[in-house]
Amino acid sequence: MLTKIDLCSMALLKLGEKPVQSLNDDSVSSQLARTLFDPVIDALIAAHPWRFATKSFQLNKNSDGDFIIPAEILRILKCKGQVIGNKIVAPSSTISIVATTRVPVEAFPSYFAGLAATKLAMEFCIPLIGDQTVFRMLVALYESEFQSAKFVDSTTSISNDIDDFSLINARF
Repeated sequence: MLTKIDLCSMALLKLGEKPVQSLNDDSVSSQLARTLFDPVIDALIAAHPWRFATKSFQLNKNSDGDFIIPAEILRILKCKGQVIGNKIVAPSSTISIVATTRVPVEAFPSYFAGLAATKLAMEFCIPLIGDQTVFRMLVALYESEFQSAKFVDSTTSISNDIDDFSLINARF
């Protein structure tokens, strides 16, 4: 099971730095990891409708007549209403939405964990080592890994093949 420390250590190793043992010590690496981890991972999850981070929600109107978007939601993918700030305005009393949500690090699939480590390495690169060449190399690696991760994520599902359909069987 991966942890925040594991992902940050993987990112630091990609930069040729020593892994961190804790996010609470006073080293520059730990301070960067502590400060950047959550916003970078949230942005990465929100950047694509990852299947592992997608959930459906049933929302009820609050006393003001609006639907409050739960804090765990990073991006709304489907909604029959108008999103305004952290609320949804719709005429019905309940609403169904599909959204991308925060996912605990332990639940990251391996293809996403590698991508997250590369993205963190990109974010740590300039403040830690200040090398533009390494940064550009990480950007290229990130773009390649992002495309691969999207492909793996999009092909990870239950097959919708028609196994037993008389008209198809008749053709063969």
